[in-house]
Amino acid sequence: MGTFKTFEDIEAWQKARELVNKISQITESGLFSKDFGLRDQIRRASVSVMANIAEGFERDGRKEFIQFLSMAKGSIGEVRSHLYVALDREYIDSSTFHELHAKAKDVARRIAGLMAYLSRSAVSGAKFRKPETRNLKQETRIVA
Repeated sequence: MGTFKTFEDIEAWQKARELVNKISQITESGLFSKDFGLRDQIRRASVSVMANIAEGFERDGRKEFIQFLSMAKGSIGEVRSHLYVALDREYIDSSTFHELHAKAKDVARRIAGLMAYLSRSAVSGAKFRKPETRNLKQETRIVA
């Protein structure tokens, strides 16, 4: 893993963004668009993945980042569960289900990998650096 300067550099966030766009696309038409509860819930859960990765990164602490990654991982599990409901109600076909489910599992795998790396890392995060050693112009917060 390289150095992240922004949360946008994190592959898990990038893949989660792609998934959000796909989820939004499939929920805009057909019967799925009329099931307001499921439609809104799967959209919120997918957006939550991106948001928690971003928020955790911006917290500047390794342990907090891991905590937010854990919440993101929970949200991606929620997305996968909702995909089963959509399949069972025939809002999506088997092919669409397998494509989205695979993308969701990939995001979960990437989040888990980042969590494992951060758990082993000695890096504490920018907020734990001593003021005299903190370079305020430096954008790198967490080296992963």
